[in-house]
Amino acid sequence: MGPSTDDPKVLDKLIDAGLDVARINCSHGDPDEHSVRVARIRDRARAYGREVAILVDLQGPKIRIERFKNKRITLNEGEKFTLDAGLGVHDGDQSRVGIAYKELVHDVKRGDTLILDDGRIVLWVEAVSGTCIDCRVITGGPLSDKKGINRQGGGLSAPALTEKDREDIKMAAAIQADYVAISFPRTAADVEEARSLLRAAGGHGSLVAKIERAEALTCLEDIIAASDAVMIARGDLGVEIGDAELPAVQKHIVRVARDMNRIVITATQMMESMIENPIPTRAEVFDVANAVLDGTDAVMLSAETATGKHPAKAVAAMARICVEAEKQRSARVSDHRINTRFQRVDETIAMASMYTANHLGVSAIAALTESGSTPLWMSRISSSIPIYALTSHVETQRRVTLFRGVYPVAFEFPKHDHNGVIKKAVDELVRQGAAHDGDLVIITKGDEFGVMGGTNTMKIVRVGDPIDSPTL
Repeated sequence: MGPSTDDPKVLDKLIDAGLDVARINCSHGDPDEHSVRVARIRDRARAYGREVAILVDLQGPKIRIERFKNKRITLNEGEKFTLDAGLGVHDGDQSRVGIAYKELVHDVKRGDTLILDDGRIVLWVEAVSGTCIDCRVITGGPLSDKKGINRQGGGLSAPALTEKDREDIKMAAAIQADYVAISFPRTAADVEEARSLLRAAGGHGSLVAKIERAEALTCLEDIIAASDAVMIARGDLGVEIGDAELPAVQKHIVRVARDMNRIVITATQMMESMIENPIPTRAEVFDVANAVLDGTDAVMLSAETATGKHPAKAVAAMARICVEAEKQRSARVSDHRINTRFQRVDETIAMASMYTANHLGVSAIAALTESGSTPLWMSRISSSIPIYALTSHVETQRRVTLFRGVYPVAFEFPKHDHNGVIKKAVDELVRQGAAHDGDLVIITKGDEFGVMGGTNTMKIVRVGDPIDSPTL
């Protein structure tokens, strides 16, 4: 979300085009601006009878250069250039510039390679002395204020959570954010600290770990286990590990996250050309489609919608590509955890339901859920069969918007009437257009209504038959 999406008419077009989750970027704007934006999003979503989840994306440590006297310079290959932690914020010139992260001088040494502005500028470190990092330009070009700095191979010591992040976590709790994304986590402890801070502030949202540091890959499974979702933040990650390694790493992260029953988001430059152009490039079409075929739950837009000229067209194009990719057989075949012994009854019901659905010709699945766990497990199985998460909790409705192939539905449970609940669930699938007379559908529920983790029943129903009659 950004200036280009603030017009309610534009928001309406985004929601109509397929927007599921709105990202609030804490690197820009202030808490009041974010609160107004979130209220506007939720208001327009309600007008459409939809729930749109809110993801608050923390800024993380500002490892950036400071500003130039004339706003920008041009560096030439072979020139000397100094990053000076002691230089004034606005005193940069052709020979040197200040740095916001003063500890950088302790994190680098002669022979290191520093990447600025997402790889557009490459510097080789010749010497480190006092407050100065003396470099030689390997790849030159224009350089302007506040551009990011990465060390090739990672290893910068900046903590994942800054003081600003801690305040923004409180803001996320106040606006009831559904997801909070942690930038630059190095270990599972960074995610756990963020979760503790969010809960202390009264927030109930889920935690997203942004994988964008090279060292995060060395403890990837621990970070994923500590998180509810991961984001493949391909900008900084690609700079640190090298662009050639990024495709294989992306596929690995998707595979590991799904194996661990976590949500995965693929992000950065997916439709970059649509910041200016009304249609994507063919390369962008392939990028989005391949992420879907690999198993990602969500694909994310950034500047394309926040500041781009065609935000609604970007969402519509991305949605169109996702729908077509999901029709491919390779996106609907899964052996997920086929040899695994399950530990919970509700998890077993979820897995059994998906196996049955994929092999019986079921038209749709209705999962009566309190927390969203059953539809989450279901969504780990590749399938083209829609899963409807029927729940009375608005927080759960918003949470499941990020789950692949899952659609939230506001649903009130008829108390103590199991056949009545199943009939109402089947009627809802018909109302949604997901099932018709004669179709087979699957309903999952628990014997005790209102109990989290209580799903213990799978029922196969033929639409139009009496609920208490044999199905097959």
